[in-house]
Amino acid sequence: MNKCFPLLILSTLFLSSCYSSDSLVFHQEKKVAAQVFEPIPTDFIPRKLTVLSAGDSLTQGVGDSTNQGGYLPYLKTMLEKEKGIQEADFYNYGVKGNRTTQLLKRLKSLELRPILKQSNLVILTIGGNDIMKIVKDNISDLQVSDFLKEKESYRSHLTQIFDVILKENPNASIVLVGVYNPFSKWFSDVEEMDQIIVEWNQIGESVVNQYSQSYFVSIEDLFLHPDEDVLYTDNFHPNDKGYKLMAERLNEAFENQVLPDLEKKAYMVSTEEN
Repeated sequence: MNKCFPLLILSTLFLSSCYSSDSLVFHQEKKVAAQVFEPIPTDFIPRKLTVLSAGDSLTQGVGDSTNQGGYLPYLKTMLEKEKGIQEADFYNYGVKGNRTTQLLKRLKSLELRPILKQSNLVILTIGGNDIMKIVKDNISDLQVSDFLKEKESYRSHLTQIFDVILKENPNASIVLVGVYNPFSKWFSDVEEMDQIIVEWNQIGESVVNQYSQSYFVSIEDLFLHPDEDVLYTDNFHPNDKGYKLMAERLNEAFENQVLPDLEKKAYMVSTEEN
């Protein structure tokens, strides 16, 4: 009898546990709304900017009393004050007298290619010496038609320059600085000279428009007034004030277009990698 009692209790517990399991109510899984976070602002972590500046004497900085690279030190200071820029490293490859054909050759050289591959930005000052060559070649009888014949060559060389840059570095943004008219004091009798400069800049802008992440920055108006003290003693190159004005114009374009587009591109690339 005593032995049966524990068995009876165990049997009762077993049956009751089976019965109670049929009456269990399973709670539905709670639906938790996923939180959606805004993307981290692209300027949250300041970035380092690598800039290749290439071209002619305007990049070299001829006329700059400090011999530190014309507009470049001014622009570097301005860029490093931007919230999203920690540091801007500039590589100056300006060479006095360079025309589009010569810049094209240098961009393919072993000297420039490593810097070109790692640059976020490429700033070009080119075209002024192409105009100067026409002037020198026709100095005794300079005619507007002399410039018209060379326009398409300039367009072709400029297009090749862009193609070489983007072949080496498809992610680079390119900024082409327009040309200005420093010839008025020497060739005041050629009234069409201002129009020639306008047409040269139109060619530059049309080439830029063929490429994404490329920008044209006009500086022509900065040097229109002969009474303004913006030219060096040679009356051809900018002086310190002229270079500072160039840097301010470039920085304005950077703030409004170049840097926002660059940050969008960087964000898209990092998203794709993740």
